[in-house]
Amino acid sequence: MATQTGVEQSTIKTKKRWPKFLAWSLAGVLLILLAIGIWAYMQVMKPIPLVEGEVTLSALSAPVSVWRDQSGVPHIEASSDRDLYMAQGYVTAQDRLFQMDLSRRQASGMLSEVVGEAALDTDKFFRTFGLRRAAVASAELYSDEAKEALEAYAIGVNAFIGEAKDKGTLPIEFRILGYEPTEWTATDSLTIGKYMAFDLGGHWEGQAFRYYLAQNFSDEEALELFPTYPEEGALVIEELQAYELDLRDRFLAAVIPDPFNGSNNWVVSGEKTETGLPLLADDPHLSLATPAIWYESHLQSPEQNVTGVIFAGVPGIILGHNEDIAWGVTNVGPDVQDLYIEKRNEENAYLFEYMGEWEEATVFQEDIKVKDQEDVPYEVVVTRHGPIISEFAYDEQDEYALSLKWTAHLPSPELEAVLKFNKATDWDTFMEALESFHTPAQNFVFASTDGTIAYRANGLIPIRSKGDSLIPVPGWTGEYEWEGFIPWDELPTLVNPEKGFIATANNKIVDDEYPHHLTHTWAQPFRQQRIYDVLENGDMLTTEDMKMLQNDIHNLQAEEMLPILLDGVNESSELREEDEGALLLLSEWDFKDHKSLGAPLVFHLWMQQLSDELFKERIDESMMDLFDNRAGAVDEIIRRVNRGEESQWIEAQGGMEEWLLTSLQKTTDRIIDLQGRDANDWNWGEFHSIAFAHPLSSVKPLHLLFNQEPTPLSGSRVTVMAASWNAETGKVTSGAGWRGVMDLADLSRSEHVVGPGQSGHVRSPWYHNQIEDWTSAGYHKTLLNPEEYQTESKQLLLTP
Repeated sequence: MATQTGVEQSTIKTKKRWPKFLAWSLAGVLLILLAIGIWAYMQVMKPIPLVEGEVTLSALSAPVSVWRDQSGVPHIEASSDRDLYMAQGYVTAQDRLFQMDLSRRQASGMLSEVVGEAALDTDKFFRTFGLRRAAVASAELYSDEAKEALEAYAIGVNAFIGEAKDKGTLPIEFRILGYEPTEWTATDSLTIGKYMAFDLGGHWEGQAFRYYLAQNFSDEEALELFPTYPEEGALVIEELQAYELDLRDRFLAAVIPDPFNGSNNWVVSGEKTETGLPLLADDPHLSLATPAIWYESHLQSPEQNVTGVIFAGVPGIILGHNEDIAWGVTNVGPDVQDLYIEKRNEENAYLFEYMGEWEEATVFQEDIKVKDQEDVPYEVVVTRHGPIISEFAYDEQDEYALSLKWTAHLPSPELEAVLKFNKATDWDTFMEALESFHTPAQNFVFASTDGTIAYRANGLIPIRSKGDSLIPVPGWTGEYEWEGFIPWDELPTLVNPEKGFIATANNKIVDDEYPHHLTHTWAQPFRQQRIYDVLENGDMLTTEDMKMLQNDIHNLQAEEMLPILLDGVNESSELREEDEGALLLLSEWDFKDHKSLGAPLVFHLWMQQLSDELFKERIDESMMDLFDNRAGAVDEIIRRVNRGEESQWIEAQGGMEEWLLTSLQKTTDRIIDLQGRDANDWNWGEFHSIAFAHPLSSVKPLHLLFNQEPTPLSGSRVTVMAASWNAETGKVTSGAGWRGVMDLADLSRSEHVVGPGQSGHVRSPWYHNQIEDWTSAGYHKTLLNPEEYQTESKQLLLTP
């Protein structure tokens, strides 16, 4: 028998040792995973904030009762306003502390400190925009009463922060990110208020986009995408082309609010209601996430009894009702931001020309803290018009730069107005409160128990000496300055109209005879038209009718556009079998964007593909997010060609028929990839769904902890039940995080829904408990009378 060589023997020994080594390795891995699992379980299972029992809040002057009802809404009963706001701060922090901290950090440009370098450009952007600087400047405008409310709220927040630190029960997000929140301040609350002005901003990005168009496209192509065709359009383009400034890649890291942020609101007089008194409905459309932007509360003291919603981190109630009045808002969307082309001195980058002289800019040194790194020095350069925003993530300093002038940079006391809303008793006292509400400009609808209904477009809206905010303008000539604001008594106002209702949906609110410029860019008209149609034809209306309208999914865009699209392709010899299946769905459709139907999927993806075919291969990708009112531009191009007019953009696609057919075929192919070849199996809700994503859920596997499975959702961007979605994934990103319906015949109870729920704690019963109601037109009642809401509520007693 032959003997084995040394190599062979060594190989055999190695093979014998390997299973034992593998076993130990696997055991080690399992132990590590077990340890991680135990740690994670212990973190998740740490106690959530106390909602029943007694807690000491030493700064109180008297005990405060907090009753949390079955929906998690706190009913706060205090013997003074100071104690009321202190308790509101404590209670809101109980439910939303991580959200509050993240909100103030984003608005202040301080995210990098806790999440690292990935947030650095975002921090630079918000440092440049200067929301926190504006908040600090605004503080001096507030009354002593409002300052006391802000300070009391901060004391309450800090009481909870201290308690959670002492007990080791800070929300799990802090433990995952490895930091603790700093003390809350009044400035933090005001900064969050300024962020809301940013989120409902004023079209600076559209001006930048039109500058880019003028630099890169023919006059005809550029002007076709302007929202308003300017007089002497060619001269406008020529003027823009005179200044060499390449904007591509300048704003890749810019935070651009969702273009479909908006709202619906309406109020109906007693002449059209079953009770003979008004009904008011409001549903603001902002980002949808976990937790909700909105936090519902009921605040009661000897001076007020008010319920509704507020941004977590701010005292009072911004939308809702008290015992006498109800109010709601939508965004006016006026042009309150102007881009100025600034001319820089070649030898000194901090000097900018103005009327033949060089002016020195103000420079703010904003050192940014970055997690696990050294601080990053950053300069914000501010001209007479505002901060230079075209260089926040760009190292070179060119001859020309863009600065931003914005009403929200001015000191303004919006919270003063909010606190006065809560105590107003009629239209006159509500109007007095509106005098303090400067930004963002909002469409207010109002109703009172005396039967009055009213409307007001309120806020600071500039009057310009020259220009109308369509394009960036030279900043050095002195010709384009603001002369002031639309006078108070000339802002659009309407009281008790003959038609018996008032409704807004970010639509055009004035006719051509109105003497002042408001904006070039209004929302697509379809939501507003649908609301008008229903209310105009309605009689003996009830709260149930209002809720049905808030959840209405009739698609007027499809009703207008689909006949044009179908006429353009129905006779084509190039239609494939799968295309014909898609067209059959559309031809049989009732124009309802229901989640179970296939036709909405075909229509919306076709409209999206039509837009992509026109622009994606020609407009630089880095500029697409700045394309203000892109959807409206596509609608208008279709209308224009249908009227027999020419479109340079469609001609570049080979004409209308080729554009429609190519887009349809790409749409059909995409749907087949998503949902299979059988058109009978296609449905909108499988693509169009809502997950209410948590901010940490993008880091897998944390999505398994914080998010629930996506829920199919009806509606769309153009239906009254607004639900905007990510173009690639279909996940719904924007919509009515809160819906409220208020009956002036019985303001002791109103109906609300907050998606996904009240609490930010993943283990709370109120974390995602309202998703089913939110997606299926459900509501809960929020009661004003203690004998009603105390019956089935949990009481937390806050004692001095």
